[in-house]
Amino acid sequence: MYGLTRATTTLIAAAVAGLLIWFATQINDHHVGGFWAVYGLIAGAGLLMALSQLLGGWTKWGLPRLSAAFLLLAFVPIAIVSLWIVLAAEPGNGWFHRHVLSWSGDLHIRGLVNDLKEYVSVFAFGIGLVFGYSFDTTGPRRAATAPPATTTRRGRLGRRRTVAASDDGRRAADEPVTRDRVASDGEVPVADRDRVTTR
Repeated sequence: MYGLTRATTTLIAAAVAGLLIWFATQINDHHVGGFWAVYGLIAGAGLLMALSQLLGGWTKWGLPRLSAAFLLLAFVPIAIVSLWIVLAAEPGNGWFHRHVLSWSGDLHIRGLVNDLKEYVSVFAFGIGLVFGYSFDTTGPRRAATAPPATTTRRGRLGRRRTVAASDDGRRAADEPVTRDRVASDGEVPVADRDRVTTR
């Protein structure tokens, strides 16, 4: 059942992500507003694919939460590099675009950045996908059961014994009462001494 649910959720998410990407193809990306609309839709498609795994039971149906460690150690570095490429590919001559290209030249990575600009849609999709992976669950919560209570009592012989309480509060049925028990060292309970014959 789990595999069927996950497969169905993934298929639906892929169909909706494909629809978002198709919408992106209908937008003119030769101006700044259209450019960010296109790659925002593509990033949304990546986010949708990651969330489909969460919603499909990949982490066993727990309550979703944002993993701060994953966000800082994985998403932030990936987002910085990916946004660097996206900003380098931005049309026009905006402040970020100019500075990213200038800093790329200072770092001697301008050729690499120019090559990667051809695949800017992959970087946009990756930003959304990795951000979706930042969400996790702890799994379903189960009610904790308390261990059975134990009490210590003294029998008539003065020896300590432990009685475990059963679920309904009664003593364990196999615990003998004091007068039916003869101590292992041969001592007889006081109430039964008159009935014991000595040889």
